[in-house]
Amino acid sequence: MAAFPLNVHGVYENMLKKLVLASVLSMAMFTQAAVADTKIGVVNADRILRESAAAQSAQEKLQKEFANREKSLSVSAKALKADVEKYQKRMEKMSKSERLAEERKLADRERTLQRRERELREDLNRRRNEELQSILMRSNDIIRDIARKGKYDVILQEAVYVGPNVDITDQVIKALGK
Repeated sequence: MAAFPLNVHGVYENMLKKLVLASVLSMAMFTQAAVADTKIGVVNADRILRESAAAQSAQEKLQKEFANREKSLSVSAKALKADVEKYQKRMEKMSKSERLAEERKLADRERTLQRRERELREDLNRRRNEELQSILMRSNDIIRDIARKGKYDVILQEAVYVGPNVDITDQVIKALGK
C-alpha cells in the first residue's frame, strides 16, 4: 500500500509539469502574436540634434550671438600675453616693488580674463541647452504626429540595435526642416 500513494504523487507531478509546459507554450505563442502585430519605431535623438536643419540653425544663431564676446576675450588674451612678455623682458631692470606691483596688475588681469571666459562658457552652455531643449520639444511633437499618422504602437528613443525598417529618424529630421 505504500507504493500506491507514491505512484499517485508521481502521476500528479507529471500532469502538473505538462500543464505548466502547455501554459508556457501558449503564453509564448500569444506574446509572439502580440509582438508581431505591434508597430515599433525608433528615433536617434543624437542624430536629430546633430543633423537637423533646426540644430544647424541653432548652432549658427549661437555663434552669432556670442561672436562679439569671444572676439573681445581673444583680444584681451592677446593683449595680456603681450604685456606679460614685455614685463618679462624688463623685469630685470625694475625694482622689487615695481616688479611686485606689475605682477599684481598682470595677475588681476589674468583672473578677470579667466572669470570672463568662465562666464562666457556658462552663458553659452545655458543658451545651447535652451536651444536643444526647444528642438527636442519640437521633435517630440513631430514624433507624436508621425506615430498617430503611421499608427505606431511604440516609438523608442534609445536602442542598442536599430534595423532600418524601424528607424524613423530621417522622417523626423525632414519634418523639423519644414
